[in-house]
Amino acid sequence: MTGFFAILDDIATLMDDVSIMAKVAAKKTAGVLGDDLAVGAEKASGFHSSRELPVLWAITKGSFLNKLIILPFAFLLSAFLPQMIVPILLIGGVYLSYEGVEKIIHTFFHKEEKHQEVKADLSEEEIMKLEKAKIKSTIITDFILSIEIVMIALGTVAQEPLSTQIVVVSLIAVAVTIGVYGIVALMVRMDDAGYMLIKKARGKNKFIKSVFVAIGKGLVWSLPKLIVLLGIVGTLAMLLVGGGMFVHNLDKVHEFFHALPMMLAELIMGLIVGLIAFFVFKGIGMLVRKIRKK
Repeated sequence: MTGFFAILDDIATLMDDVSIMAKVAAKKTAGVLGDDLAVGAEKASGFHSSRELPVLWAITKGSFLNKLIILPFAFLLSAFLPQMIVPILLIGGVYLSYEGVEKIIHTFFHKEEKHQEVKADLSEEEIMKLEKAKIKSTIITDFILSIEIVMIALGTVAQEPLSTQIVVVSLIAVAVTIGVYGIVALMVRMDDAGYMLIKKARGKNKFIKSVFVAIGKGLVWSLPKLIVLLGIVGTLAMLLVGGGMFVHNLDKVHEFFHALPMMLAELIMGLIVGLIAFFVFKGIGMLVRKIRKK
């Protein structure tokens, strides 16, 4: 019986440690969570209303799978190959910076192409193909952001026992996925909520009807504006997170930008890395096409 109570005491102590460390880890990852939300919302928007929730569920499952892959890998790296963590973060930084720059270039230099894509009549098969491609792109971006979130959370508990590390970082990973895509789901259903309120206004007295209609119209009006805003914020977030991986993990880069505000330094570095990656990838693509033609 004494051994049983000793086990309970150990569990209670562990949970106290987990609670304290989880709060610390949540604060440390808060900045990245904002970026994750902006990027996730921007990438998960733009689907047909009947497909929004199925698509979000597919992305959420992919995000959980990402965490399932990353968590054991992160614990093993921390224990046996901690020197590999920074190179992995930098590779993720290159990818996010590239995506951010590519989106900016596409927005400013391919407006007509984008317009044609929206206006074109697509078959159901083509729509599903585009949907799958966007889901895949979102899950890949989520994977990169998840690596940073997990690594930051792991860094806050690096000196704690392995059991505490596993519980705290796993809790943060699950909370991030549920929180981010739960909020995204609410965002993309704003217009449906607005139409429902307008419909519910029928038969109500004048005051309640006017309130319901005003809120409903406000929600419907806000959604496209919010999507545009999230597109801008999401692009900036990718550049900030991507550039931040270099600024925070390479001493020479950090020293070079030390006189600038941190956010500006991250943005500039994200643009530099993204532009280099963009032209390298485009150059490789052109070279491969020329070789194939020959």
